[in-house]
Amino acid sequence: MDKVIRVGIVEDEAVMRGMLEQTIATDDSLAVVHSVPGVTEAKLVFTPGSVDVAMLDVHLPDGNGVALGVHLQRQDPNLAVMLLSSEDVMGLYSSVQEEAPKPWSYLSKRSSFARDVLLRALAATAHGQVVVDPYLVQRSEPRAGSAVADLTPAQFGVLRLVAEGLSNQAVAEKLGINTRSVESHLKSIYQRLGIDGDGANRRVAAVLAFIEQTGRAWRT
Repeated sequence: MDKVIRVGIVEDEAVMRGMLEQTIATDDSLAVVHSVPGVTEAKLVFTPGSVDVAMLDVHLPDGNGVALGVHLQRQDPNLAVMLLSSEDVMGLYSSVQEEAPKPWSYLSKRSSFARDVLLRALAATAHGQVVVDPYLVQRSEPRAGSAVADLTPAQFGVLRLVAEGLSNQAVAEKLGINTRSVESHLKSIYQRLGIDGDGANRRVAAVLAFIEQTGRAWRT
């Protein structure tokens, strides 16, 4: 049996915190080990090695989740962080990637109400992937002149789904193609973006490039 992923929640809204706890409890591969309302409590209970993924609300009554995440990750370099917000904080999320010890994931509270999205994002984040909120990903368009803008429509579609935390198999099923086609698209994406390294690191680098080189389109 695989190791259970230990999740720590820092969310000041009791109803939201309870919803997250209940949803996570439906998956035997996940377990909430800490659930607290603020920075003060988190610094007391989030000890190095006690949590695999920290879910941190951006706005907290006694501080903010960004500073807390950097603090916790510096204490525990193995800790994965998922930022939560009720607003579009992609700009803030993008900037924190430069100072955080390792890349973070980001999920909106809107998307966290979808059980499959939340559980998939937690599992992917725990395993070293970077996951971006699907609602924002699907509204992202390449910035003119960027390497991402040079991707073909098919390649950009694959990269979008990878940014949502989908596995190659899940991407294939979503697009109605086989996994070999997904792997071929990813290989081309890595080449076009100038990404070297092993599979896991290239996947993270590709998602980070997606974050840096896209903007949000709000037209309906």
